[in-house]
Amino acid sequence: MDLDKYFVKAELIPAVIQEKSTGEVLMLAYMNRESLQKTLETGYTWFWSRSRQELWNKGATSGHLQKVVEIFADCDDDTLLVTVEQTGAACHTGSHSCFFKKIK
Repeated sequence: MDLDKYFVKAELIPAVIQEKSTGEVLMLAYMNRESLQKTLETGYTWFWSRSRQELWNKGATSGHLQKVVEIFADCDDDTLLVTVEQTGAACHTGSHSCFFKKIK
């Protein structure tokens, strides 16, 4: 699969991670070509850490893995929606979803 079309605008692409069984949005992370390729190859999510400047496999140290069910590209091929089966918490705070701070 040619992944280049997803990285025409930038080296990183946002990936919205959604729990397949509930539709809940769990987190937002960024992928580069290598992390997307590793995600496709392994069936588990891999991302590019902008703060650490390195690849990371979600749940590799915590055990809170994300098994990929489906990956969709948006209409402009510049954002991904990754549906997963989440094991444990998705957020580093221990919350199931990173989106728990209600503003309005």
